[in-house]
Amino acid sequence: MGNKDHISSSSAHEHQAQIEKNRIESVLQLLRKPAPLTLKQEKFCNEACIGRFLKAKGDNVKKAAKQLRACLSWRENLSIDHLIADEFSGEIADGMAYVAGHDDQSRPVVIFRIKQDYLKFRSQKLFTRLLVFTLEVAIQTMAKSVEQLVVLFDASFFRSASGFMNILVAALKTIAEHYPGRLHKAFVIDPPSIFPYLWKGVKAFLELSSITTIVSSIDFDEFLDFNHFTTYPRAASLRFNPSSVPSKAKVGSCASSRFSFTVSHHFDSLKPWYLTLTDKPSFRVGPTSTGPALISPINARSYSFASPTARNMNTMRKSFFPSTPLPQKTQVMDHSTINHPRTPKPSFLHSPALFFKKECHVSKTDKSRESFIPFLRFYRRPYDEMVYRSKMKPPLGGLISIVSPQLMRRRHMSVSQRF
Repeated sequence: MGNKDHISSSSAHEHQAQIEKNRIESVLQLLRKPAPLTLKQEKFCNEACIGRFLKAKGDNVKKAAKQLRACLSWRENLSIDHLIADEFSGEIADGMAYVAGHDDQSRPVVIFRIKQDYLKFRSQKLFTRLLVFTLEVAIQTMAKSVEQLVVLFDASFFRSASGFMNILVAALKTIAEHYPGRLHKAFVIDPPSIFPYLWKGVKAFLELSSITTIVSSIDFDEFLDFNHFTTYPRAASLRFNPSSVPSKAKVGSCASSRFSFTVSHHFDSLKPWYLTLTDKPSFRVGPTSTGPALISPINARSYSFASPTARNMNTMRKSFFPSTPLPQKTQVMDHSTINHPRTPKPSFLHSPALFFKKECHVSKTDKSRESFIPFLRFYRRPYDEMVYRSKMKPPLGGLISIVSPQLMRRRHMSVSQRF
């Protein structure tokens, strides 16, 4: 019985693979009808690519062929086959878009740190080319068994929610239409405060909105491994370390670190006070020369600024702690005769918020928070241009990746000829 079940399952798997292969051949036939495909188009339309388009269209051959034909024309109009890193030297130097590394499942993690003024000086087409170039570099670094990637959109440089929304919507539409099945997860980090309200009205029209999550980096400050400011200089400028500032607090007439206020005790002086720019030695906490009064947290400042609890501490002690003990109880109470009131049932009027609270809200927040934890190290890691350029393969790497190996090879040959 076990062998028969194994044979039947293997035959069903083979039958399903044959059906998928026939669908791929049907898509290729529809693409070749108007005109034969070029060599680059044939290389792009491999079985894995057509399979992703078919899966995105629900295994509909005609819809998949139509979307793939539109993708081929889009790539030709955008000249994607001629993209090189030299076109985006400024963006690569600033770290606006780069591949930060690979996660535990070997998926490339792409980070976009576009500034708000980027589209004021550059066109939407140039941003699309930068997006496509970064995605192509990420696809080149994928292993053979990996087909998806993760994108992190850093919105902390934006003050305008609508400006960031335009960039995000354009990026998600480009990935959905021309890179179907490539996006595993997308995170929007630290967007403007009004962005979540705009996102609620826009996400219904986006195909990839279900795998796009909004997170805040402040919620992950308890991870001490990523809060070392010397290792991550980007976060160091946004935070204040009170331990780095030397404490100059004084107990006395003046507590300022710049000025010292002194009162003269000579009655014949014309100015009983004067200001000096030098720091005076701190006063001792204890008996002073002017009187036997002790400095304490209660009388160190004026009673007008002291708390009512501190001012009335002696009176509270007298009222709550009597000097004589209370008399002993002589009457025994019968607890069975006491009628205890029943606890009233909870009413809607006691807590109106319970009626509007959604049980799934907390679970969704925790789930999105946990899903971002594996990618937090890529977000906090400082950008290194040379490490990113080392991931580029020709021809995307530009002249540096093409010329450098040839120069190194010639230099090696010349050195070997000398000896």
